[in-house]
Amino acid sequence: MKSRLTLTLAATALVALFTAGCASDQTDEFVDLFDGQTLNGWANHGGGNFYVADGAIVGEAVPALPNSFLHTDRPYANFELNLEIKIDSLLNSGIQIRSGVYAEETTTLRWGGKVNEDGSKADVRERVWEAGRYWGYQVEIDPTERGWSGALYEEGARGFLHTPENNHAALKLPEWNQFRIIANGDHFQTWINGVPIADVHDSATATGTIALQLHGIGKSTEKIGQKVRMRNVRIKEL
Repeated sequence: MKSRLTLTLAATALVALFTAGCASDQTDEFVDLFDGQTLNGWANHGGGNFYVADGAIVGEAVPALPNSFLHTDRPYANFELNLEIKIDSLLNSGIQIRSGVYAEETTTLRWGGKVNEDGSKADVRERVWEAGRYWGYQVEIDPTERGWSGALYEEGARGFLHTPENNHAALKLPEWNQFRIIANGDHFQTWINGVPIADVHDSATATGTIALQLHGIGKSTEKIGQKVRMRNVRIKEL
């Protein structure tokens, strides 16, 4: 009886250890946000021309459309996001994180980042968000000579939250570029092709959707048909 009980307890402990190990592995795994073939799991806000071609999500510029966003159908709070981006030289874009839409006009407080001598926030101000306006943190994709790719921006509100460094040569055109983005609490970090860009603390938004931005081009004819592409989109929640 003692021997059988010992074996039973040992087996139970082994199962528990195996189960815990599996749970830990699942927690540490990256999962695909894009299946490489369809836009399942994504929603189009703004009506932009998004489609799948050659294993990538493509956003193609067309006239008479506003800024549009292809966003995940669920929010994410703390995560590491890895993806590849390829962009045409005339088309600015961005990767939205912790973003969303207010169904009704909403007023919130936004801190610009300045601090008083006593440590209090110096430039807190109200921001009115229009109903239906997509807003939130954005990791910039900027193929212009300014070269601010990887910088952290707030779409619809404060704009750039820092002046980026080390990124002028990080984005390669017309190649695929590896973006790595970590959002953990109030800490945001970005890399492009292994080059560190943003290292910013900000606590305005704790959760929200992830999206690919497609800029409206107004009346510009030279930008018609310009594309931004996204593939191998993988996320690990922290």
